[in-house]
Amino acid sequence: MAKKGHKYIFVIGGVMSGVGKGVATASIGKVLQSNGYKVNLVKVDPYLNVDAGTMNPTEHGETFVLRSGLETDQDMGNYERFLNRDLPEENYVTSGMVYRAVIERERNLEYDGNCVEAIPHIRDEIVERFEKAASINGSQISVIEIGGTVGDYQNIMFIEAARVMKARNPDDVLFIMVTYLPVPSKVGEMKTKPTQNAIRQLNSYGVQPDFVIGRSEEVLDARRKGKIAEQCNIRPDHVISAPDIDSIYDVPLNFERDNLSGLILKQLKLKKKEKQVAMAQWASFVQKVHNPKKEVHIAIVGKYFDTGDFVLSDAYISVIEAIKFSAYTLGAKPVLTWISSQSFENGKRKVSELKKYDGVIVPGGFGSTGIPGKLKAIKFIRENKIPYFGLCYGMQLAVVEYAQNVLGLKDAATREMHKDGKHLVIDIMEDQKEKLRNKNYGGTMRLGAYPAHLKKGTIARAAYDQEMVEERHRHRYEVNPEYISQFEEAGLVFSGTSPDKTLMEIIELPKKVHPFFLGTQFHPELQARPLAPHPLFTEFVKACLKKK
Repeated sequence: MAKKGHKYIFVIGGVMSGVGKGVATASIGKVLQSNGYKVNLVKVDPYLNVDAGTMNPTEHGETFVLRSGLETDQDMGNYERFLNRDLPEENYVTSGMVYRAVIERERNLEYDGNCVEAIPHIRDEIVERFEKAASINGSQISVIEIGGTVGDYQNIMFIEAARVMKARNPDDVLFIMVTYLPVPSKVGEMKTKPTQNAIRQLNSYGVQPDFVIGRSEEVLDARRKGKIAEQCNIRPDHVISAPDIDSIYDVPLNFERDNLSGLILKQLKLKKKEKQVAMAQWASFVQKVHNPKKEVHIAIVGKYFDTGDFVLSDAYISVIEAIKFSAYTLGAKPVLTWISSQSFENGKRKVSELKKYDGVIVPGGFGSTGIPGKLKAIKFIRENKIPYFGLCYGMQLAVVEYAQNVLGLKDAATREMHKDGKHLVIDIMEDQKEKLRNKNYGGTMRLGAYPAHLKKGTIARAAYDQEMVEERHRHRYEVNPEYISQFEEAGLVFSGTSPDKTLMEIIELPKKVHPFFLGTQFHPELQARPLAPHPLFTEFVKACLKKK
């Protein structure tokens, strides 16, 4: 159980989804952290999925993998990036987790024959998870984002759990609604009525928000703040304006200009620490975001483009942010171009177009869709010495392309493309094949942090400047050990391996052969942060700038 006096802040959405609850939650955590408090950020996903691993990236966005291996919502990535620290799996909660735990307990006769009901059993399981997350993290304040929007059937039990926690300890719990205020083009006036209605619906659940963060295209003026305050029983200075901005990393600074952390601490009856932790480093990073000295043009050749660029940004959000962190640190603005690999297959694009970019990234993914186009792109990139960074599947396909066009194994493939291929240079490991036959698909995934040994005299070793590293994985297939000697004889370098040398973690070509051709079996983007850019992304951007 959480220690007495622990503070909880619940962030709930109003009017519509997708207006930035995750960024607001991360930013609230950042400004409270800057005041010297140990903050814990928790994400609630109301889906019945037990974790985010089976969710479609074109609909739900990126699956973010924690150090423990738990597959979570992309907001967990923002939380880690803003707080600049790893978060444990207890900080992610889904309806599926909650219901499964209660049902398993009922099957084990742990309720002594009592009827098992949503209230109190589901509600109390949720409360227990919130308190456990606080206890494990040893934090003083928990900021808990409840996914979805008020009025959604799926999140009612989570709001009810928060209400009960407020009822039990009124001074230790507060509520923040992140809402949207539209400015209809034909009306020309910001409208507060949708927000008023959303707050009244929240009131019907027994919850009164203490703060309102108003998202809009424009800044909330005094009149709009006053109307929300008067109609919804909220103090005017507790209505915070959050207009559209160019960079999400401005949000904590904007919140501090409105003294949000001071107002929250006062509401929770906490003191502002005398030795306030400065946000100077964060502000310095934001200055680099707004004042780049040059540009670097990078193409991302991916496959999750089916519903447009907006979803694409979510599907690869950690990759995009990792590029930004390294580029801004080097004084450059990244100009990213999304290219569907299928466009190289259907003739809509020519691979020769890749020559105009300073570098190319092929990110991760699953399945066989768009793979011929990626292989065509990788061959052109390798032969034309364009800086290349392959992530997970992007590394595996670089291995396949090298086997086809350098080793001369024309039918080389990954088992993901051709299950019965002759030369499966990327394959499932022997101990995993039985699990696949039994349809234990989750058991065949390598998830979470694993160590890697780096070879001396390589790009990877120079970038990390250390012998052993630990990186997060999310994949099922590996480089087939039977072909490793052939690859090495043909000039491919395995610069990172598992400590026992059985799993290939990083491939690269020597600099004398190619300025930067490197792929990782792991996902380095998951550990990149604004104040700690990932060394491999930084080396890639350096190579891109050198080409430029």
